[in-house]
Amino acid sequence: MSVTKSLFTIGTAALASGLIMLSAAPAKAWEPSHPIEIIVPAGTGGGADQMARTMQGIITKHNLTKQPVVVVNKSGGAGGEGFLDVKNSKGNDHKLIITLSNLFTTPLATGIPFSWKDMTPVAMMALDEFILWVNADKPYKTTKDFVAAIKAAPDNTFKMGGTGSKQEDQIITVALQKATGKKMIYIPQSGGGAVAVQLVGGHVDSTVNNPIEAVAHWRAGKLRPLCVFDSKKLDYNEKIQGDLTWNSIPTCKSEGLDVEYLMLRGYFMPPGVSKEAVAYYVEMFKKVRETPEWKKLMSDGAFNTTFMVGDEYAKWVAENEKIHESLMKEAGFLASKSN
Repeated sequence: MSVTKSLFTIGTAALASGLIMLSAAPAKAWEPSHPIEIIVPAGTGGGADQMARTMQGIITKHNLTKQPVVVVNKSGGAGGEGFLDVKNSKGNDHKLIITLSNLFTTPLATGIPFSWKDMTPVAMMALDEFILWVNADKPYKTTKDFVAAIKAAPDNTFKMGGTGSKQEDQIITVALQKATGKKMIYIPQSGGGAVAVQLVGGHVDSTVNNPIEAVAHWRAGKLRPLCVFDSKKLDYNEKIQGDLTWNSIPTCKSEGLDVEYLMLRGYFMPPGVSKEAVAYYVEMFKKVRETPEWKKLMSDGAFNTTFMVGDEYAKWVAENEKIHESLMKEAGFLASKSN
């Protein structure tokens, strides 16, 4: 009996020791268990689409996650299709959405039941610039030349191409109309890539495309940048067209157009996702930002490289929602509220 009891005691002690060792082992950090989906609430070829697909390539090339990354465009309803998809995917740790200013403008203009508060902020990857572009074959060499031509022509003579309706491109167009005192015809397209093509083809007189959306056409000598809608010149000095660089472009304000506008390029997730998943993607995005491919994208697209996460990011978004509501109200773009 004593031998049996002794063996039982030893076995019990060994089992307890094993359990202690198991419980002391660190918990495995969260990782995706199936493909990661990035929703683009805009058409193909635009700035958000290009950034998402560049990041997809970077993540794959540098093995930043074990799971494949899939980019899906859901541009219906000015991006509302994509936002509602994410809103209705509560707790889905494998879904992200890359956002632009339609994060604010779409619900304000359409009245769809959506707010950025319906999602989980992850990270601001950058801020995107806007540039006033014209066809290189046109005689306008400067912003002042272009503005003078608009002022000399009857209302609704000049055509401005832009992405979507009642979104950032049209908001800037309204501001330009106010600054010049002349009405323009705004022609919406499905995405920034299509907008640039329309300008190259001479179907519109100007655009306010993001740098990344028009740089290839500038490099090819098809388009001409007149000014940037920022408070300061772009700090990139690599030659793009002849001896011209992004830094060669004056600010619109310095050219007599007192209009400024920057756009968010950031990520959100559905509501109710785990903190561990958010932390995982934040770390992955930090690694993305250190790659040469990302730095090239930032340079090619002349991005403002501001990076934010957590409460700082959420605060920025909340403040910019108020700014957009004010801009939309002034432009007359707010959806009418039913009684």
